[in-house]
Amino acid sequence: MTPVPENAVPENAVPENAVPENRVPDKPVPTREELRAHLVRTMIAGDVATPRQNNLLHFRRMANGDPYYQFGLELKPSWTERSVLEMMVERCGVDPDPRHIYGDDTIDPEITLDTLEAMGERIGLAARRKECVVVATGHPATLTPLYQAVARALREAGCRVLTPAAGWTYEVETGYGGAELRRLVYADPGVAMLEGEDLRTHHTHDPHPMEAMLRELAAAGSEAATTGFRETGEAKPDIWPDLAIADHGWAGAAGQAGIDTVGFADCNDPALFAGAAEGKIDVVVPLDDGVSAHHYAPLTAYILDRAGLRPAG
Repeated sequence: MTPVPENAVPENAVPENAVPENRVPDKPVPTREELRAHLVRTMIAGDVATPRQNNLLHFRRMANGDPYYQFGLELKPSWTERSVLEMMVERCGVDPDPRHIYGDDTIDPEITLDTLEAMGERIGLAARRKECVVVATGHPATLTPLYQAVARALREAGCRVLTPAAGWTYEVETGYGGAELRRLVYADPGVAMLEGEDLRTHHTHDPHPMEAMLRELAAAGSEAATTGFRETGEAKPDIWPDLAIADHGWAGAAGQAGIDTVGFADCNDPALFAGAAEGKIDVVVPLDDGVSAHHYAPLTAYILDRAGLRPAG
């Protein structure tokens, strides 16, 4: 994950198995081969800038049960540093050599492409079903435009993009005993992210904001549905996400709550891949999540095309 400033600028029924007639977006959709070349050229996949030593450190901390590196998922205690590496080779395409402990690492572009297609298919299903969705990012500086495009296309297709807990706040530790306030805000048309006291959006791994969103949705449901959900896990609140499209702890908390979840993760963020291995996350797309925002535009077009959607507007 390449560090970047986190100051993003927010901004009729179709049969379930039918392919919408308007599946061709306004902008050219890259072929799989063209997108593969783009991923490698921009270092979104292939040889990436994420340091190997950082990856291995995060693998070890996740395996040791550090909550910060588990992204709100209750993962099995059987993970070891070696099994995490093996899982990340399979699901992300990192270098399989355990003796490679320093330098850059890799993401297999073929896995990125396969999972982008799987993500697009699940988003297309949401559109055909007119599902309720939540969309959120811990990488607002780089991934916001992608999430906004998907949310707009889903809303135009008749989906309800939920925006619970707007304005909810909590404190985060900043080191040396300090703390700062974070506020849950939404970029148009409903992409959740965190804003600081400096009024800039901020990177986060935390699951707490998504947990707050789900608590508010549960509380807003009928008393019977809310009680049933909390006590038995069998009933849902009246309004509940059918799909979460997210990353980091936003995705982890949604998956842990039993919501169908698709999302993105860098090769130093193993928790979502582990969640997918355990069946808690539906699709995880491996990519470098810290390159310039405009480089994700071809991925956006590819996802929407796979979903049978066209960009809104």
